Amino acid sequence: MADQAGMSERVLALVSQPPEPGCLPSPRPADAAAQAIEAAAGKAALAAGALALPPGPLGWATIAPEMLAVWHIQRQLVADIAALYGRSAELGPAQMLWCLFRHTAAQALRDLSVRVGERVIVRPATQALLQRAAGAIGLQLGKQAAGRALSRWLPVVGAAGVGAYAWWDTRQVGRAALALFEREQVIDNPA
Repeated sequence: MADQAGMSERVLALVSQPPEPGCLPSPRPADAAAQAIEAAAGKAALAAGALALPPGPLGWATIAPEMLAVWHIQRQLVADIAALYGRSAELGPAQMLWCLFRHTAAQALRDLSVRVGERVIVRPATQALLQRAAGAIGLQLGKQAAGRALSRWLPVVGAAGVGAYAWWDTRQVGRAALALFEREQVIDNPA
């Protein structure tokens, strides 16, 4: 099972460089984003469920690869939603971190952005802020990994549960990206 520092490093590596989008701006971005969210949620559920099938100790070895596989699907989803709205240039580590983990560790991300009316004010993410947020997220993810270890003792039931959670989690990531990119972002640059 991955420790908190290892999880923090994986989180930072995941958000440091957003992937290239797999789509172009859309004349109907909300509809296209809804389709992308459903497709990504299905892929994440399948990947997580398949990797959760090995039982017992062998299954423990699949926890980190399962989480990474789902995160890669989710980060691509965030990049695609940004592209659908024609806002790929605005996607940086702070936005990626916020979209991927807002529903998991909202308290850890409170310093990255705030919604004011129809605008989202994004604060520039210094490396120290990203590391602090990643550390808090790593702690939360470590707890999730411990829960996933238990699912490895009941392979079929555990795989279905892990797949269902990955589907739900990916939909939450997609909704966060949709909420972020359908609104105006203001980058707060304090003097």
